Amino acid sequence: MTTFDDINVDISVVLGESEMPVHQLLRMGRGAVIDLDVSEDDDVKIYANNTLVARGQVVLLGERIGISVTEVLLRPPEIRPMRTEGPL
Repeated sequence: MTTFDDINVDISVVLGESEMPVHQLLRMGRGAVIDLDVSEDDDVKIYANNTLVARGQVVLLGERIGISVTEVLLRPPEIRPMRTEGPL
């Protein structure tokens, strides 16, 4: 088994944002539409473990939806996580 077999990364893609009171959200039924603060041509934000790492575009692949990465965001060394030395 290699070291990379035990790495978990949660990937999230944010299409847009909206703000509304909780009571309004609770009254929404199945199929309700929520207006977002973006247009269909705007980039989506791609997060890895709650850290913004890239931007991309939504693409349709037949009946499926995918994300095409258009920009990988580089972080300066001072905010990168520290490497931990351990058994290899």
